[in-house]
Amino acid sequence: MDSIESLILTQMKNTISNFENKKDVSSRWKEPILGFADSTDPIFEQLKEVAFEEHLTPFDILGSAKTVIAYFLPFADFIWKSNINGRTSSIEWAKAYLETNILISEINDSLIEWFISNGYKAAKLPPEKNMDYQKLKSVWSNRHIAYIAGVGKFGLNNMIITEKGCCGRLGNIVTSFKIEPTKRSENESCLYKHDKSCGICVDRCVNNALLIDKFDRFRCYEMCQENEKIYKRLGEAEICGKCLVGLPCSSINPVF
Repeated sequence: MDSIESLILTQMKNTISNFENKKDVSSRWKEPILGFADSTDPIFEQLKEVAFEEHLTPFDILGSAKTVIAYFLPFADFIWKSNINGRTSSIEWAKAYLETNILISEINDSLIEWFISNGYKAAKLPPEKNMDYQKLKSVWSNRHIAYIAGVGKFGLNNMIITEKGCCGRLGNIVTSFKIEPTKRSENESCLYKHDKSCGICVDRCVNNALLIDKFDRFRCYEMCQENEKIYKRLGEAEICGKCLVGLPCSSINPVF
């Protein structure tokens, strides 16, 4: 019998393949990275202190929660390479952001339907609850959830660095199905955090939002809004991504 991880991955890959085959979709993704977290892990409560005082727990999304399933969708290399030059984000990066938003929704709905059809409960965060735009903080941080589920580790650029790098998008659902938690790596994935041998992401930031010892989320958001105006014909692409591309960790974990 296939493991639950392989069954979930198969379901996800089928959804991705079907999505890529749509004639109006130009983005491409590598195979997802999957992780699982115990809904009772104490770190979920600690997020109210380290991330945002109004951060939710898995039980706020699903009362019978037992497992949080988190995943990373790595972008194909052509997407992040297109975004290296210039101040403005590339159109490929903008399209990837918008298309991946739709893809994540489809993956989540597909997984939720699969669990329900097998007799379990599953749910996702309603999109209208995600952000406090006054403080620019999320009530359900995809990055922190991915870290808890062992998908990757935080880099100096505040992004999750996975075994396939940091260029991609994160998603998650909560289910009443009990799955063995993924063990979080004790090793860093960021070269700066590992041995101070990098820091290129700081130089890559085009709006002076990212420093070695400080991150100005409001200056970062200003840059995202600047790009959103440029690509408003495509949709609400509040994007930048310059601190993710052209790095040793863009598409791999550089720490061995």
